[in-house]
Amino acid sequence: MPPAKANLFSLPNPLSNIEVFEPLFDKGNCLIERIISSGQITPAGEWYDQKRDEWVILLQGQARLAYEDGSETALESGDYVLIPAHCKHRVVYTSAEPPCIWLAVHLD
Repeated sequence: MPPAKANLFSLPNPLSNIEVFEPLFDKGNCLIERIISSGQITPAGEWYDQKRDEWVILLQGQARLAYEDGSETALESGDYVLIPAHCKHRVVYTSAEPPCIWLAVHLD
């Protein structure tokens, strides 16, 4: 039986009030997930401190990441960034229109 087809740009209707994390592939030391954000940010004072490297590309929308050292990275459609393991970061902005569609690859 052939694998099922899916589309990264297909959005749930209606969009949720919470961020959607959808694993697309999870095997061994690699997790690929689609994330849909529509205005959600990391709560104040909280940081992501992941044990794996994360390569992330913003496929649609605009977003901004902040880092513990005070720097920020603005992202537009097509921009990508590699976030090393244990690099504390947070999402401080995501566009609601259009919603953000991220593709994240987590690697050991």
